[in-house]
Amino acid sequence: MDTRYLQSFIHVAELGSIAEAARRLDLTPAAVAQRVRLLEQEMGMSLIRRSGRTVAPTEAGARILERGRQVLRDIRDLRDDLSDGRDLAGQLRVGGTPTMMLAVLPDLVSRFLAQHPKVDIYLEPGTSTTLFRKVVDGDLDAALLIQPLYELPKSCGWYTMREEPLVLLAPSAMQVDDVHATLEREPFLRYDRATVGGQLAEAYLRQYGIRTRQRCEMDGLDAIAALVERGIGVSLVPAWVAASNTRLAIRRWPLPQRSARRVVGMTWTRTSARTRLVHCFLELVKAWRKNDKNSID
Repeated sequence: MDTRYLQSFIHVAELGSIAEAARRLDLTPAAVAQRVRLLEQEMGMSLIRRSGRTVAPTEAGARILERGRQVLRDIRDLRDDLSDGRDLAGQLRVGGTPTMMLAVLPDLVSRFLAQHPKVDIYLEPGTSTTLFRKVVDGDLDAALLIQPLYELPKSCGWYTMREEPLVLLAPSAMQVDDVHATLEREPFLRYDRATVGGQLAEAYLRQYGIRTRQRCEMDGLDAIAALVERGIGVSLVPAWVAASNTRLAIRRWPLPQRSARRVVGMTWTRTSARTRLVHCFLELVKAWRKNDKNSID
């Protein structure tokens, strides 16, 4: 069996789209479809079914999906085991939330590759929930994300990079004398309550009985910041790390009362065959934290 066929099938099944799988694999949709057909011929059964523009695994496809993921992981582990032990080599798969992808990972990855040119780094963006699940399942070796509000399994390591208190986000020209009054008076751009930061903001508003004039609810701190700059409203968000090239005319106002903090860090699977690679990457993360003026001591 050609593992490329299996890889293409897994991407199609997970993403529900041949076109999206082709984009992720840097192939044409026709090439991905051909790989899936060849795998189906080799297995002697249909593995995906089409419904309009979307696709989903058949019953047979669903049965081999997890086994297929494990086969690809085992092959990747085998390649790393056979690499030259004197120099770091192999592939390191790292995930990151949109904020980490924009503001942190570019510097970390460039430094890592400069030190270990034989290592190939695969980067995967996603939500904290999705990335954490992929680390637990072994699809990613590590991820930079928001710490879940539940206890992490013992199979995963954790390193805290930042603790981010909630702040009032307002246009730089707006004078704020009373943060709570401003939250009630101005149109409110709510940080998505499906996120950890949004849940913390909602808990603060409820705790102090603050009634907002909600204009929208959305994910994406950089998008919220852009709206705030244009005077669309104010927001209550974690004091996230912004990209170095971000120069928005906004100001972060501390809250008058203590709030829970959003915790940002790196998680990894302790059972990875790429433990040496993960630990080298972790050392760069620790160095980044020392230079982060908002990181905890």
